[in-house]
Amino acid sequence: MSDQLARDIELLAELFKTGGWQEVRIESQGISLLLSNDPATAPIGGQSVGPVPLAPSPSAVPAAAVTAPASPAAVDTPSAIDPSWKAVTAPNLGTFYRSPKPGSPAFVEVGQHVEADTEVCLIEVMKLFTSVKAGVAGTVKSIAAADAALVEGGQVLLYIQQD
Repeated sequence: MSDQLARDIELLAELFKTGGWQEVRIESQGISLLLSNDPATAPIGGQSVGPVPLAPSPSAVPAAAVTAPASPAAVDTPSAIDPSWKAVTAPNLGTFYRSPKPGSPAFVEVGQHVEADTEVCLIEVMKLFTSVKAGVAGTVKSIAAADAALVEGGQVLLYIQQD
Protein backbone atom coordinates (compact mmCIF):
# COMPACT_ATOMS: atom_id res chain seq x y z
CA MET A 1 0.00 0.00 0.00
CA SER A 2 1.35 3.44 -0.91
CA ASP A 3 2.09 6.06 1.74
CA GLN A 4 -0.45 8.41 0.11
CA LEU A 5 -3.16 5.76 0.25
CA ALA A 6 -2.43 5.10 3.92
CA ARG A 7 -2.65 8.86 4.68
CA ASP A 8 -5.94 9.13 2.73
CA ILE A 9 -7.44 6.28 4.73
CA GLU A 10 -6.21 7.77 8.02
CA LEU A 11 -7.79 11.12 7.11
CA LEU A 12 -11.06 9.43 6.17
CA ALA A 13 -11.10 7.50 9.46
CA GLU A 14 -10.41 10.70 11.40
CA LEU A 15 -13.20 12.54 9.56
CA PHE A 16 -15.51 9.64 10.38
CA LYS A 17 -14.64 9.73 14.08
CA THR A 18 -14.88 13.52 14.50
CA GLY A 19 -17.70 14.20 12.04
CA GLY A 20 -20.45 12.53 14.01
CA TRP A 21 -21.22 10.21 11.11
CA GLN A 22 -22.98 6.94 11.78
CA GLU A 23 -21.84 5.12 8.66
CA VAL A 24 -19.68 5.55 5.56
CA ARG A 25 -19.59 3.03 2.70
CA ILE A 26 -17.02 3.33 -0.07
CA GLU A 27 -16.87 1.11 -3.13
CA SER A 28 -14.30 1.62 -5.87
CA GLN A 29 -12.44 -0.57 -8.37
CA GLY A 30 -13.85 -3.76 -6.84
CA ILE A 31 -12.74 -2.81 -3.32
CA SER A 32 -15.21 -1.97 -0.54
CA LEU A 33 -14.70 -0.13 2.74
CA LEU A 34 -17.31 0.22 5.49
CA LEU A 35 -16.96 2.40 8.58
CA SER A 36 -19.89 2.17 11.01
CA ASN A 37 -20.69 2.97 14.63
CA ASP A 38 -23.56 0.45 14.59
CA PRO A 39 -22.47 -3.16 15.21
CA ALA A 40 -25.74 -4.36 13.64
CA THR A 41 -24.90 -2.77 10.26
CA ALA A 42 -24.94 -5.29 7.44
CA PRO A 43 -21.48 -5.50 5.92
CA ILE A 44 -20.87 -4.81 2.26
CA GLY A 45 -21.39 -8.03 0.35
CA GLY A 46 -23.42 -9.51 3.21
CA GLN A 47 -20.55 -11.39 4.89
CA SER A 48 -20.08 -10.71 8.59
CA VAL A 49 -16.48 -10.41 9.70
CA GLY A 50 -16.99 -8.88 13.15
CA PRO A 51 -15.62 -5.55 14.38
CA VAL A 52 -12.55 -4.31 12.56
CA PRO A 53 -10.32 -1.54 13.94
CA LEU A 54 -10.05 1.67 11.92
CA ALA A 55 -6.63 0.88 10.53
CA PRO A 56 -5.62 0.95 6.89
CA SER A 57 -5.67 -2.38 5.09
CA PRO A 58 -3.76 -3.26 1.93
CA SER A 59 -7.02 -3.74 0.03
CA ALA A 60 -8.47 -0.33 0.90
CA VAL A 61 -8.88 2.32 -1.79
CA PRO A 62 -9.13 6.11 -1.36
CA ALA A 63 -12.61 7.55 -1.10
CA ALA A 64 -14.27 7.85 -4.49
CA ALA A 65 -17.78 8.33 -3.20
CA VAL A 66 -19.03 8.80 0.33
CA THR A 67 -22.62 8.15 1.23
CA ALA A 68 -23.34 10.38 4.19
CA PRO A 69 -26.07 9.60 6.67
CA ALA A 70 -29.34 11.42 6.19
CA SER A 71 -29.06 14.81 7.83
CA PRO A 72 -31.59 15.89 10.43
CA ALA A 73 -34.82 17.45 9.24
CA ALA A 74 -34.49 20.76 7.44
CA VAL A 75 -34.70 23.75 9.73
CA ASP A 76 -37.00 26.29 8.10
CA THR A 77 -38.04 24.61 4.87
CA PRO A 78 -41.48 25.60 3.65
CA SER A 79 -43.69 22.97 2.05
CA ALA A 80 -43.01 24.33 -1.44
CA ILE A 81 -39.83 25.88 -2.80
CA ASP A 82 -40.46 28.52 -5.45
CA PRO A 83 -38.42 27.65 -8.57
CA SER A 84 -37.45 31.30 -8.95
CA TRP A 85 -35.55 31.26 -5.64
CA LYS A 86 -31.76 31.07 -5.88
CA ALA A 87 -30.29 28.00 -4.18
CA VAL A 88 -27.08 28.62 -2.24
CA THR A 89 -25.13 25.36 -2.28
CA ALA A 90 -22.24 23.87 -0.33
CA PRO A 91 -18.92 24.34 -2.14
CA ASN A 92 -17.63 21.03 -0.76
CA LEU A 93 -18.31 18.21 1.68
CA GLY A 94 -18.20 19.33 5.30
CA THR A 95 -20.10 20.41 8.38
CA PHE A 96 -22.62 23.24 7.90
CA TYR A 97 -22.55 25.97 10.54
CA ARG A 98 -25.15 28.75 10.69
CA SER A 99 -23.09 30.88 13.13
CA PRO A 100 -19.41 31.83 13.38
CA LYS A 101 -19.00 30.08 16.76
CA PRO A 102 -21.17 28.17 19.23
CA GLY A 103 -23.57 30.43 21.10
CA SER A 104 -23.34 33.35 18.65
CA PRO A 105 -26.23 34.51 16.49
CA ALA A 106 -26.69 32.91 13.08
CA PHE A 107 -25.19 34.66 10.07
CA VAL A 108 -28.68 34.96 8.52
CA GLU A 109 -32.29 34.14 9.41
CA VAL A 110 -35.36 33.47 7.28
CA GLY A 111 -36.84 36.81 6.21
CA GLN A 112 -33.54 38.66 6.44
CA HIS A 113 -32.35 40.75 3.47
CA VAL A 114 -28.85 39.92 2.19
CA GLU A 115 -26.47 41.35 -0.38
CA ALA A 116 -24.45 39.24 -2.83
CA ASP A 117 -21.33 39.45 -0.62
CA THR A 118 -23.14 38.66 2.65
CA GLU A 119 -21.62 35.70 4.48
CA VAL A 120 -24.48 33.24 5.09
CA CYS A 121 -22.72 30.25 6.70
CA LEU A 122 -19.51 28.29 7.14
CA ILE A 123 -18.56 24.84 5.87
CA GLU A 124 -15.87 23.08 7.91
CA VAL A 125 -13.81 20.07 6.97
CA MET A 126 -10.75 18.99 8.94
CA LYS A 127 -10.51 22.30 10.83
CA LEU A 128 -10.58 24.30 7.59
CA PHE A 129 -13.50 26.73 7.42
CA THR A 130 -14.90 27.96 4.12
CA SER A 131 -17.11 31.05 4.14
CA VAL A 132 -20.18 30.81 1.91
CA LYS A 133 -21.55 34.03 0.41
CA ALA A 134 -25.15 34.64 -0.69
CA GLY A 135 -24.15 35.26 -4.32
CA VAL A 136 -27.26 37.39 -4.96
CA ALA A 137 -29.11 40.23 -3.27
CA GLY A 138 -32.48 39.26 -1.88
CA THR A 139 -34.43 37.83 1.04
CA VAL A 140 -33.60 34.53 2.73
CA LYS A 141 -36.69 32.34 2.24
CA SER A 142 -35.59 28.97 3.60
CA ILE A 143 -32.74 27.31 5.50
CA ALA A 144 -32.48 23.84 3.97
CA ALA A 145 -29.77 22.26 6.17
CA ALA A 146 -29.65 21.71 9.91
CA ASP A 147 -26.96 23.48 11.91
CA ALA A 148 -23.87 21.30 12.50
CA ALA A 149 -25.11 18.72 9.95
CA LEU A 150 -22.83 17.02 7.46
CA VAL A 151 -23.53 18.31 3.95
CA GLU A 152 -22.26 17.18 0.58
CA GLY A 153 -20.69 19.39 -2.07
CA GLY A 154 -23.49 20.87 -4.17
CA GLN A 155 -26.17 20.28 -1.52
CA VAL A 156 -28.62 23.16 -1.08
CA LEU A 157 -28.01 25.07 2.15
CA LEU A 158 -30.57 27.85 1.80
CA TYR A 159 -32.81 29.61 -0.68
CA ILE A 160 -32.88 33.34 -1.48
CA GLN A 161 -35.62 35.21 -3.32
CA GLN A 162 -33.74 37.65 -5.53
CA ASP A 163 -34.59 41.37 -5.48
